[in-house]
Amino acid sequence: MLQTVGEWLWWDRLWLPANLSWSDLEDSEGRVYAKASQLYAALPCALCLLLVRYLFERYMATPLADVWGIRDRVRLPAERNPLLENYFCSQTRVPSQAEVRSLCKKTGWPQRTVEVWFRRRRNQDRAGLKKRFCEASWRCLFYFFAFLGGVLALYDKPWLYDLREVWEGFPKQSMLPSQYRYYLLEMGFYLSLLLSLTFDVKRKDFKEQVIHHIATLLLLSFSWISNYIRIGTLVMVVHDSADILLEGAKVFNYAKWHQTANTMFLVFTFLFVLTRLVLFPFWLIHCTWVYPVEHYAPFFGYYFFNIMLLVLQILHIYWAILISKMVYKLIFSKLEGDDRSDEEENDSDSLKERNHKFRHMNGSGARGRANGH
Repeated sequence: MLQTVGEWLWWDRLWLPANLSWSDLEDSEGRVYAKASQLYAALPCALCLLLVRYLFERYMATPLADVWGIRDRVRLPAERNPLLENYFCSQTRVPSQAEVRSLCKKTGWPQRTVEVWFRRRRNQDRAGLKKRFCEASWRCLFYFFAFLGGVLALYDKPWLYDLREVWEGFPKQSMLPSQYRYYLLEMGFYLSLLLSLTFDVKRKDFKEQVIHHIATLLLLSFSWISNYIRIGTLVMVVHDSADILLEGAKVFNYAKWHQTANTMFLVFTFLFVLTRLVLFPFWLIHCTWVYPVEHYAPFFGYYFFNIMLLVLQILHIYWAILISKMVYKLIFSKLEGDDRSDEEENDSDSLKERNHKFRHMNGSGARGRANGH
């Protein structure tokens, strides 16, 4: 049965245009083609990146945070109470006033004490400021070198300046060493993000981030196997460009360099709109949707690749909504931190205020990214 499934999975008509087979993509005539077996290298690459990230955050980002005076707030632990802990884990993290009164009767605690317990318990699950700084520093560093690698791999290629060259001679296009290294680095990074989800900072767009990482890995894998490498490199470099500024703005914001952070964020917003809402749909998706049919009839892989690009575009629109709200706050109020992250609470916050904040954050998340990208 596994053999039958494998034969269907690798059926030529699924992934290649008509009149072509996998035998046509075997190394010959001086051409070297990408092979599916090379994708396994993404796993050791991801593990290496996780190790590099650990060393960077511990020996570079953490000392830098100390130099800049970035400290975690002192948090008072929630008093041990099995009944409230069970309610927190199984029912809700933010109880209503009626639920608080009911819990007061069960525990014998005053309402104020129960409210403070839930605030402190929620704070225990939030990442500290230093952890957020280290994570943003790592992503900023990676996106910078990834974007630099993409530019070096593309600057002298004709398909960067004329998108019709992307499909010239497709699929018999030889793989270049620079393309292999660029793909391996990007796939390893997004796989490392999936592997590190359990200990990374949890944000309001967590589910969207997971969808983005999985869609990106599927796109990269398919484009590698079907020799869509030229367009794949263009998609990656367009995504990485704006993410550098986003993570950089977070780094400076955590360091309280607010003017620098705000300036970087505004430049990021402009670049995000240009790359994700203009270049990506009207340049890259147009390239993958219109130009290929000039060379061959549409096939399953053609539709699959374009649908995955549309999934990314939907996520871009979602993140654009979040970013627009952050720009509004920046211009008309005070923007502190990443709007996708939970705010740390004080014991003095009232339950009414906290429930209002929680509903606002959930509403913005439901209506609404590096990464990324």
